[in-house]
Amino acid sequence: MSESPSWLARDIRGARAGGEAALARRQRERLADSVAHARAHSPYYRELYAGLPERVEDPALLPVTDKRTLMSRFDDWAADRAVTYEDVRAFVDDPDLIGQRFLGEYLVATTSGTSGRRGFFLLEDRYMTVASALSSRALTSALGTGGLLRAVARRGRFAQLVATGGHYVGYAAYAQLVREGRWQTKVVRPFSVHTPMPELVAALNAYRPAVLIGYASTIMLLTAEQEAGRLRIAPLLVQPAGETMTADDTDRMARAFRATVRPVYGATECTYLSYGCSHGWYHVNSDWAVLEPVDADHRPTPPGELSHTVLLSNLANRIQPFLRYDLGDSVLLRPDPCPCGDPTPAVRVQGRAGDTLTLPTSGDGGDGNGGGDEGGGGGWVTLAPLALSTLFDRTPGVERFQIEQTAPSVLRVRMLLATDAEPDRVWHSVQHELARLLADNGARNVTLERAEEPPRQAPGGKYRTVVPLT
Repeated sequence: MSESPSWLARDIRGARAGGEAALARRQRERLADSVAHARAHSPYYRELYAGLPERVEDPALLPVTDKRTLMSRFDDWAADRAVTYEDVRAFVDDPDLIGQRFLGEYLVATTSGTSGRRGFFLLEDRYMTVASALSSRALTSALGTGGLLRAVARRGRFAQLVATGGHYVGYAAYAQLVREGRWQTKVVRPFSVHTPMPELVAALNAYRPAVLIGYASTIMLLTAEQEAGRLRIAPLLVQPAGETMTADDTDRMARAFRATVRPVYGATECTYLSYGCSHGWYHVNSDWAVLEPVDADHRPTPPGELSHTVLLSNLANRIQPFLRYDLGDSVLLRPDPCPCGDPTPAVRVQGRAGDTLTLPTSGDGGDGNGGGDEGGGGGWVTLAPLALSTLFDRTPGVERFQIEQTAPSVLRVRMLLATDAEPDRVWHSVQHELARLLADNGARNVTLERAEEPPRQAPGGKYRTVVPLT
């Protein structure tokens, strides 16, 4: 069977036309295939699944995995015996390799996430093709035929807000397309979330996107710019992703941009996981993913009840199998069919909320480690958490970090470093880059404190990477 883009498009349409039975059949078959492949090619899974039946179609039979365990068994986890942790780590520490293929075959993405463990994730062509087909389906569902025609009339301009400067899935994928001369780069343009807001607004005003896609916290900041009249774009569709959205958030975006708003719930481990509908639910692409809401003992949570966590099985990516992987989010599974008519499972999500920092553009400055010029208008600037987290993700030697705002002009920086890292050198690099980010965004006289203590866990076990002033 050839899983070409055209075949995938037909199969995705057919699965939804066939309803729950067709979706469940494909899910069972692909789960069994994924488990068999993991057993055959990954020493970790061969060991983990030693006592299981020869064919597994029920995810509840599988042991639970998590990022910490998989990263600690990285070399045994990978289904390609040529992949090693040290080689991947060296690859992601080199910004000149962004968009190139590791071992000539795989795209590499990194993430810190809220579990506190840095993740290195390899993505193969099969996964990227499936993700592209499902994204196209979501776009068609959101815009309809008329909306698609209007987008095409506007040359289909997609503005994608991405983290740059490191191996992050959105930018790395775009950079790969550029290197390989793919046609998609003619209709999609990345905009860096690290760009100071006035510059980002000016660039978007000049580009006039038909579709705006990106991190929810950054789009919320752009919503305020649109309301103030500084941003003047008229997208047909807005797709916020990566952080929890409320109905008030999406309603505000819809009013400001006069556009359809369809949030996306996914993760670097499975970017295509779900898409939003007109009734405010996320619909899981259950023909290519399994999402299980469970309690603290990993037993199924009844529909209509908020889960303790959720277990993910990615049925498309084989190089690093994610099977019954603890994603860490709390979700509620809709107990009845969604009024939108989509037959896929519908969930609401409580997790990964974006914590924005609000800092003064002038202040008393402390020890002046924040950099920037004196003065300013005495106003405030807001920074999205992604701009801060990606700064640390692209700094070699940082395994885990946390920024806590302890006063309006004071940021306390906690870090857990790799065993071979030089603490003073890492701190100098972090201090320099963070000071430059703050200055570029107009935050003046912010004191940066180097903490001796490591990042602190929240009561639920997660690490908040950004902790704003209460």
